[in-house]
Amino acid sequence: MWSRLIAVVEEQAQTLVRTAFSTAVREAGDLSAGVFDSRGRMLAQAVTGTPGHVNSMANAVKHFLQRYPLNEMAEGDHYISNDPWLTSGHLHDFTLVSPAFFSGRAVGLFASTVHVVDIGGLGLGPDGRQVFEEGLAIPIMPLARHSEFNDDLLKIVSENVRMPDQVVGDLYALASCNDEGARRLDAMMVEFQIENLENLGEYILVSSKNAKMQAIRELPSGKYCNELTMDGYDSPVVLCAELTIDDNHIHVDYSGSSSASRYGINVVMNYCEAYTAYGVNCVIAPHVPNNAGSLAAITVSAPEGSILNVKRPWPVAARHTIGHMLPDVIFGCLQQVIPERVPAEGAASLWNPQINGGGSVVDHVYSQDGSDCSSLQEFSSVIFHCGGAGARPNKDGLDVTAFPSGVRTIPIEATETIAPIVFWRREFRENSCGSGQYRGGLGQVIEIGGANGSPFTILCNFERINNPARGRQGGLNGAPGAVSLASGEPIRPKGRQSVPSGDRICLALPGGGGFGEPFERDPNLVALDIRDGIISADLAKKDYGVIIEDNIVDLLATNRARKQHD
Repeated sequence: MWSRLIAVVEEQAQTLVRTAFSTAVREAGDLSAGVFDSRGRMLAQAVTGTPGHVNSMANAVKHFLQRYPLNEMAEGDHYISNDPWLTSGHLHDFTLVSPAFFSGRAVGLFASTVHVVDIGGLGLGPDGRQVFEEGLAIPIMPLARHSEFNDDLLKIVSENVRMPDQVVGDLYALASCNDEGARRLDAMMVEFQIENLENLGEYILVSSKNAKMQAIRELPSGKYCNELTMDGYDSPVVLCAELTIDDNHIHVDYSGSSSASRYGINVVMNYCEAYTAYGVNCVIAPHVPNNAGSLAAITVSAPEGSILNVKRPWPVAARHTIGHMLPDVIFGCLQQVIPERVPAEGAASLWNPQINGGGSVVDHVYSQDGSDCSSLQEFSSVIFHCGGAGARPNKDGLDVTAFPSGVRTIPIEATETIAPIVFWRREFRENSCGSGQYRGGLGQVIEIGGANGSPFTILCNFERINNPARGRQGGLNGAPGAVSLASGEPIRPKGRQSVPSGDRICLALPGGGGFGEPFERDPNLVALDIRDGIISADLAKKDYGVIIEDNIVDLLATNRARKQHD
């Protein structure tokens, strides 16, 4: 029944992917889906989705039940909200909760979350100074009652966003996926001849919690601290964590972390808990199912008013900037406990700027060809790109891989089809991986311009430019990121920027840190990296002491270089 339940929620998620309108959902998989018992406890999550959405959703459903108890819901009901403090941390994420019925009785709930392409306001950037500037806020309310959709709500959404067809289409997709989950659950219950989820749910939650507590009990008790410095918006941000292992429980306290920012990189507590728990789970017990039972063994605290626990109306639109760094903070604590399981730091935070165009938003009167910019096509698009992951204790880091978010990169063709922009270059970034016995993952280089040289605006939110991913156990740091215009004109890594007519923005995404001493790396692997264009011969000599002659490792020269190093 457990395997079947996983299939049910995965079909729920795949329905969302197949019916979504925006590229963020159907191409990148920036979503979550799961099934909950009648008390609002998450029993199972879909494989497809992101940990930030999944773990935030695990806490969100209880808020929906407080507003609309299950016994007051009817078949065909759907309830929606994008309240950052109750759901997924910023207004761009909509969470939908729907009851599931069997033989006329409500037996549980399905919930799902998507990142919509736009929610009005200033857009997906950190420029807002209050959440009121960041877009349209929808409190917990019905999207549909008895399968009749709330047309008034849909009209309000349509009139407040830049891409209404995509956003409203994604709301219908949320309802479709929850309906499909309910249909699949009904068929499962008929097949297994069960009338409710109570016994199955209790078995799942107790088994998962016991397994997580057993994994924790195998660790040495104590307190372990780590600190990570980020670029921040206008000044560096410090994240401090104290991880306490106590018998069968783990608590993470973020006292000492930076105070809230004046800009929208702040994190709400729900999102802080989501990525903290994910960081712990990755190392402690990745084999244990992620649900309300296993999550109960991990608790989190952060001082109110810190950058990891802001209250309304602080701005939070770009909360992933900080949130995606939390697993690396946790890894630094756990490296002191089980170093054989913990990878080096990675690029972590997604580079996912929102690109807007059209005469109403560009800062230039004329395009490159002299035409009036007021006639330019209005558009808004979000692109998802990532740097390199950190090297693992026994493997190289993954190149251009989104960790911890897990979203997929949106294909260039998909973006160019729906928006008048051109990707002039997208390739692996040579020498961006941190050197080590196991090298870090590569970053990438991306160059983007407007179609026909037209200007556009871009909401920048790029991290690890001043503070690259750190290596571990002697491994070297990954390359820092960089952002520039092709013309050489300066551009800031954060905030609303303008790309003039005929110019392009150039993004050099950061690489992951290395693991282990570089001179311990097999020289033949270094030579293979050179042949693959991952590193240069000069870097091989400098970092690894490996000398290449005619594409072949000169073992005598390499041995001499390494002995001199020793």
